Amino acid sequence: MLIERLIWILASLSATALASPILQAPLVDDDAEDGKIGAVSCENEICSRIGTDVLLKGGNAADSLVATQLCVGVTSLHHSGIGGGGFMIIRDSDGTKEFVDFREMAPAAAFRDMFDGNRNGSIFGGSASGVPGEIRGLQYLHEKYGKLPWKELVLPSVKVARDGWQLGHDLERAMNEAVVAYGFDFFTNDASWATDFAPNGIKLVAGDAITRSRYANTLEQIAQRGPDAFYEGPIAESMIRAMKEANGTMTMQDLKNYRVNSRKLFTTDYRGFKVSSGSLPSSGPVVLSTLNLLNLYDDFFSIDSTNLSTHRMDEAIRFGYAMRTRLGDPDYVKGMNEYQEYMLSEETARKHHDDISDIHTRNITFYESIEYFNDDDHGTTHVVTADSTGMAISMTSSVNLLFGSTLMVPETGVVMNNVMDDFSIPGEPNKFGFPPSPANFITPGKRPLSSTSASIIERADGSLYFVTGAAGGSRIITSTLNTIINIIDRNMSVLEALAEPRLHDQLMPNLLVLEETFDRATAEFMQNRGHEVVFIPTAQSAAQALRLHENGTFEAASEVRQKDSAGLVV
Repeated sequence: MLIERLIWILASLSATALASPILQAPLVDDDAEDGKIGAVSCENEICSRIGTDVLLKGGNAADSLVATQLCVGVTSLHHSGIGGGGFMIIRDSDGTKEFVDFREMAPAAAFRDMFDGNRNGSIFGGSASGVPGEIRGLQYLHEKYGKLPWKELVLPSVKVARDGWQLGHDLERAMNEAVVAYGFDFFTNDASWATDFAPNGIKLVAGDAITRSRYANTLEQIAQRGPDAFYEGPIAESMIRAMKEANGTMTMQDLKNYRVNSRKLFTTDYRGFKVSSGSLPSSGPVVLSTLNLLNLYDDFFSIDSTNLSTHRMDEAIRFGYAMRTRLGDPDYVKGMNEYQEYMLSEETARKHHDDISDIHTRNITFYESIEYFNDDDHGTTHVVTADSTGMAISMTSSVNLLFGSTLMVPETGVVMNNVMDDFSIPGEPNKFGFPPSPANFITPGKRPLSSTSASIIERADGSLYFVTGAAGGSRIITSTLNTIINIIDRNMSVLEALAEPRLHDQLMPNLLVLEETFDRATAEFMQNRGHEVVFIPTAQSAAQALRLHENGTFEAASEVRQKDSAGLVV
């Protein structure tokens, strides 16, 4: 029960350190040329400014993404960093698109029952980490799409880490929540953490100056020697040593064997727009299958149909999450490629559409004859960038739970992920009586299922329209859907789309979760149709988005529920 409670707390908290949404206009740099050079949105303004600085210096969206993401790993280490991994969608200036998987993978010594009787082992310590892929992912992006030298993109983050910055409100809140969830103040009682977070024996708070000199040295080596510096030599050796001392089994060979995967990209038509998202092991197919179903409704979110549209939207989402329980890494699970095609077929959309009742919701067993459950995945960060040529990138990256496995490599300041907790663990059924999904069991080299749903949306003529994605574990899917529907169906600005109260329903638990600011009349309508409605103070997810208008000007917005985030245009 303790582990179950811990995972629930962290699933709730690790999405982001969120405050009540406050509308704030996108920031425009003083050097902007009417907002036509490009745009960047991420969870920390320091990093968004680094990204726009790269654009102003002649870099493209790929260069901007590399620089921004490395900075996020400095200032938002509770969510992301080079000890983690992720996914991204890239749209080149000619309109060609690519989906890149740099998700962490299980070490060669990993096995299905390795956490039998030791669920803590998938959360804390050396055995919790998968082989990190972020640096290889950024390397792939830079070498194939970038313009500026690698070194120029890394050094701004070196400067932030070495010279320091003001510890932000979002990071402070994450620190406090992690201490409560873990029951241990590692920021002051673990020497590796205390070096940065309690240099004088007292834990830093928001507004205090913080530096990460060891991490600065690590990034500087990666800047000077290139990405290989992370996967071989002293940085890699210290990482493996730290994990082995914490009961891990990862080896130097695991690091050497890591590969980025370029995977299939799916595109669907939604209201005349082209929505593209990734394939497995991301949850792009869940987002797109939901949109396919909703596309069959003509009167969707008109002024008079908001209540019924909300019910239909939630029912479509429930079908999507039901199908998600069968998903896993297609390189290791037979039939996954065919099942993705089934999810995205017109026949499936029409079947589910016909199964939806406008009068009432259904029992969870009704949806796709659900047989299994998948464990929640957890916190992440999302970054979106675009430039004047139409190149755009939507990237989600993570160290998984807040501050990953809480293992910080003493010599390098790298925070290791605990992505092994994203695999399904064989054992007892969940409280609804469903066993864990075999499709997501641990296998050496396998990548766990993720909720990431990075998306790029184009107009009917193929021109770039908007870019979005979200952080927040299992809430990523619904957050992304909320944003897409708010912009396309409800004609909202990017800022309005992100600020609008969100709904979330992942089928298990059988709850419709609404932000407390959600329209009460609509909530009552949903209750009258059998939905078990619960209200939460604020959405436990964080979305990012930007839009390119037909006149060539950009619009950008960052998560309004985060105090330190920023969407910038130049």
